[in-house]
Amino acid sequence: MAKVTFLGLGVMGYPMAGHLAAAGHEVTVYNRTHAKAEAWVAEHGGAAAKTPAKAAAGAEFVMCCVGNDDDLRSVCLGEDGAFAGMARGAVFVDHTTVSAQVTREMVEAATPAELSFVDAPVSGGQAGAVNGQLVIMCGGDQASYDAAEPMMAVYSKMCRRLGESGAGQLTKMVNQICIAGLVQGLSEGLHFAEKAGLDGRAVVDVIGGGAAGSWQMVNRYETMLDDAFEHGFAVNWMRKDLGICLQTADEVGASLPVTALVDQFYKDVQKMGGGRWDTSSLFKRLRKIDEA
Repeated sequence: MAKVTFLGLGVMGYPMAGHLAAAGHEVTVYNRTHAKAEAWVAEHGGAAAKTPAKAAAGAEFVMCCVGNDDDLRSVCLGEDGAFAGMARGAVFVDHTTVSAQVTREMVEAATPAELSFVDAPVSGGQAGAVNGQLVIMCGGDQASYDAAEPMMAVYSKMCRRLGESGAGQLTKMVNQICIAGLVQGLSEGLHFAEKAGLDGRAVVDVIGGGAAGSWQMVNRYETMLDDAFEHGFAVNWMRKDLGICLQTADEVGASLPVTALVDQFYKDVQKMGGGRWDTSSLFKRLRKIDEA
């Protein structure tokens, strides 16, 4: 069993850290709102610390799942940052979806301190975190990945190294690009079915087992038809992720016309007050257009 630190106890980090504790690891947690860290300890045991540096002291592995680039910088750098508390040879695993640029910054900061860094964004949403069924896409050197993989296996159904530092974040961008197009396509399909007078549930029952089938279709079509969007991955976070995708596309010379369009559709959803709605709320946007 290892001594592990977990930084960030949001809807993803809280259950992920819980799986590590349930597996028998010695877990210390840190959260910006300390009361949440204390609540986690009351539920799972372990310890809570008031700064990332104190939480990371003596840890073999420091796992992190925060909000964005700036959040990652804040928990890693400075005298209270995790890097200041970590011992040489320890491995930092970042599960946050961030830019490849900030990943490179963190690797540059970690290397002089002889710390390892693995970028390891996740897919599977809150349900995947709760059920220990996440998919994790990783970047970093092979030795660091091999050391950290048994920790990540505790809360994942698949964990794979895609290349050197940044490869995990780039792969997560591919994931979000694909999801954006899929959800828009599903929304348009269900919208068309409604306007044509078809039973959307019956339609999906038929086409879901064919070439049109997808995870989004299987897991979201019923809530979409029921106009229920108070769950799942929030539009605000998806726009953050798509912004990273579009910026990186400019850097690498990739053309993402559909992704750019769907990003603007999500902007419309935000204007509707749906920043916290599930990403499948693109369907609600189409219904609202009809009402106008």
